[in-house]
Amino acid sequence: MDYTMKKSVDATFDETVDATVAALEAEGFGVLCDIDVQATFAKKLDEEFRQYRILGACNPGLARDGLSEEIELGALLPCNVVVYESDDGDVVVSAVDPQRLVGIADNAALESIATEVADRFERVLATVADDLAPPSET
Repeated sequence: MDYTMKKSVDATFDETVDATVAALEAEGFGVLCDIDVQATFAKKLDEEFRQYRILGACNPGLARDGLSEEIELGALLPCNVVVYESDDGDVVVSAVDPQRLVGIADNAALESIATEVADRFERVLATVADDLAPPSET
C-alpha cells in the first residue's frame, strides 16, 4: 500500500533538504520540527544510520480548516516530509499522502483539504526535482 508520494533527485543530501524547505515555504508550509534521525540514532543508540531527516510541515490555514472539521485531526499533524539516502545512494524526498492520512478519520468534510495538501505536496516534489536537476546540455 502506497502512503507516500516521492521523487529521487540528483543532488547532495544537504542541498535537497534546503530545496525541500524552500519549496514547502513557497507552498505556504512552515517546518515546525526537523528531526535528524541519523544524529538521534548516533546519540541515543550509538548506532550508525543513513542520512535521514523528518520535516514536520504545517500550513496554518489548512490545519485550521481541518481541525475545524475534525478536532482529533491534530493527532495526525503535522504532515511529515522526509529526505533520505536510499540504499542505492540516491537522495529521495518523500511526503505523506494526505488523502491516505485523513482517510483514517473517515470524515468526508476533510476530502477537499486533503486534496489541497496533496496538490501542494506534488508541487513541492516537482519544484525540488526541477530545481536540483542537472543543467541540460545544449
